[in-house]
Amino acid sequence: PASAVVSPLYFFIEQSIITRIGSRIGSSLFILSLLLMNLAAWGKLCPPHKVARLGNFTPARTFGHHRHHSAHCQKTMSSASALQYPEPIVARPTEKHTATVIMLHGLGDTGHGWADISHDFQEQLKHVKFVFPTAPKRPITLNMGMTMTGWYDIASLDGINRQEDETGLKESKRYVEELVQKEVAAGIPADRVIVAGFSQGGAVALMMLRSETKLAGIIGLSTYLPLSSQAPQVSEANSKTPILMCHGDADQVVAYQFGRQSFQLLHGLGADVEFNTYRGMAHSACPTELADIKEFITAKLPAQSS
Repeated sequence: PASAVVSPLYFFIEQSIITRIGSRIGSSLFILSLLLMNLAAWGKLCPPHKVARLGNFTPARTFGHHRHHSAHCQKTMSSASALQYPEPIVARPTEKHTATVIMLHGLGDTGHGWADISHDFQEQLKHVKFVFPTAPKRPITLNMGMTMTGWYDIASLDGINRQEDETGLKESKRYVEELVQKEVAAGIPADRVIVAGFSQGGAVALMMLRSETKLAGIIGLSTYLPLSSQAPQVSEANSKTPILMCHGDADQVVAYQFGRQSFQLLHGLGADVEFNTYRGMAHSACPTELADIKEFITAKLPAQSS
């Protein structure tokens, strides 16, 4: 059960991946960084989670490991709130820009955690710009109030839809809508923008179903639908927006059942939603899932003739 993975002294940071297949970070560097982070937090080590391994794929990013520490001291962009949002990482298209994907990371991570996917995806999606925002820092109740990057506060993984940070969720939705409008101002129609996210970022991506701006698609990875009891969960504008949900059935952080229940709720509301299950995958990603994501983006954001 999801509740079993958190002890009172466990420093929880979501296991966002991605480096490309063929890890660029050695396991020794990961172990050292995890050691230093936990020692700085409490002066003691807590046991790391196991990492999913499917085929020859071994995720290089796992709990507490950051390859790019510079993301925390980047230039910040002003917002209507008191929160500070670092400037997003942008992978610009190699051909004429006609579509955009905004990818949101998980708790404790930064935009760098997923930026590597652009190198692979843009080999086929040359017209697509990829935007990787970094969440502001905030106290996280689950982690004994420690401050870290997060799209909203979270109190527990056991019954994830209870004690939800409605204010934080709606603020992150507002920020993502701001990013979408920047694309519109740059000449990219909102219906040529996909919002995607992993775990916490995926929950915010699914929040965008409530937006009054029609989007090209939503991708939620290892995640759940937040504020699920608050209607309307899907706006009229996005009632037909295609949704891709992907979840590992061995997820020990955001339980598989939460993702499945979210899919069933959205399906019951008439949403155009697809749910992919990845056998044996934990709170992670795998090559098959990445291929499915690229296929979805390619289908929903096809290249346009000049």
